[in-house]
Amino acid sequence: MIDTFTLAYIECALWASNDDADERGGEPLDANYGIDDLAPETLAAMIADCATFQRAHAADIADNLERAGHNFWLTRNDHGAGFWDGNYPEAGERLTAASQAYGEVCLCVYEGKIYDSI
Repeated sequence: MIDTFTLAYIECALWASNDDADERGGEPLDANYGIDDLAPETLAAMIADCATFQRAHAADIADNLERAGHNFWLTRNDHGAGFWDGNYPEAGERLTAASQAYGEVCLCVYEGKIYDSI
């Protein structure tokens, strides 16, 4: 079973990533794909990153697991929102730096499965 933080992270990843099916970028992945479409190695990497991040920053994210999972994806990928935007006034900078240390992830579809590339 996937925990709340990781599920929110995956949902955000699918929502914030496109399938690049056309010259305009295509559709958001969540329009046509779900968690079951993640390649096993991609899902395993997501679960591992989320588990490591949660353990290291449990005190800062506290019981805000859904929001934190969402913000972890957004922040590590330099989207226009994330830990730094005010919801974590005392820990925002710390969580932002920690998220960005994981590096950006780009999701792509290949033969019906979603893969990550860093």
